[in-house]
Parts: sequence; structure tokens; C-alpha cells
Amino acid sequence: MPCFPLMPGRSLCDMTNKPSTPEPEVLQPQQCWELLRGVSVGRLAVWVEDHPDIFPINYKVDHGTLVFRTGEGTKLHSALSETPVALEADGVNPDTGVAWSVVVKGQAAAIRLTQEVLDTVGLLLFPWQAGRKDHFIRIVPTSITGRRFTVTPPLTWWSPLDDATRAGLE
Repeated sequence: MPCFPLMPGRSLCDMTNKPSTPEPEVLQPQQCWELLRGVSVGRLAVWVEDHPDIFPINYKVDHGTLVFRTGEGTKLHSALSETPVALEADGVNPDTGVAWSVVVKGQAAAIRLTQEVLDTVGLLLFPWQAGRKDHFIRIVPTSITGRRFTVTPPLTWWSPLDDATRAGLE
């Protein structure tokens, strides 16, 4: 097949003979839990009145559940509503370019029993933001999904619009 130039440095062959992009690896639940144990920050998605909202949280894995601390406010009251919550955490290895993302969906519940609160204190949850964080919340998963993938180099997803946008900024 002949190669037709599209613009300087790019041809039709560049676009049609690209190497295939590897498919993301779907992770098993035990792999997801292992990855969640390796990081401590995630994003908690909750429903607030008539819209979704997202809050960064520090969490710990505890016997197949996630536990976090929070203070009074929107996050606490929305998480404890009857609407399920979701937590997303991710990471990337800068040396290998391999990234991962895990999503846990489930119901959040306040930890109130004295022994459970004492056990939870032992998890050493340290919120980044100062202030009273005396509510311990447990997310009991109904599903956990994850994937691992190689971060795509920018040249792989180049489009003519990228050059037009860059030229407008220069």
C-alpha cells in the first residue's frame, strides 16, 4: 500500500500501521485488595442531595472492608445515607509505566461498637487535614473491580487537533 503524506513528518502509513495497543488487564479481587493496601489515599464518591460529589480520603483496608475517618459535614452525612458509595484509588509505577485503578462500590456505615472503634484506632488512620475526625466509617463492598494497563506515550495518541491547539498557544 502506498504511503500518502498527510503533513510534514506524518503519513497515512503512520496512522494505519500503528502497533496495537495492549488491552488492559482485568484484575481479580485479591489483586485489587493487594493494590488498595499499598496506597492510603482514594476518592470517595457520594450522592449529595441532587448531585454526585467526590472527596479525597485517607483509608485503610480492614478484613475485606475499607475504613476512613471524617468529621461532621457533607461527606459524613452523604456517606451514611441509604445511597451506596464508591471509592476509587489508583497508582502508577514511573519506572515501568504500568498503572492501575481499583473501584470499590458498597454501603458505608458508622463504626459505633466500642470494641470496633478500638480495633479501628489500631489501624493508624492519619488524615492529611487537621481538625476533629472522630467519626470512623466502614465501607462494606458489594463489588470490587480493577484494571492494570501500560500508560500510553503521548505520540501514540497524537491527532491533528493536538498540533492546532499547540500552535494557537505559541
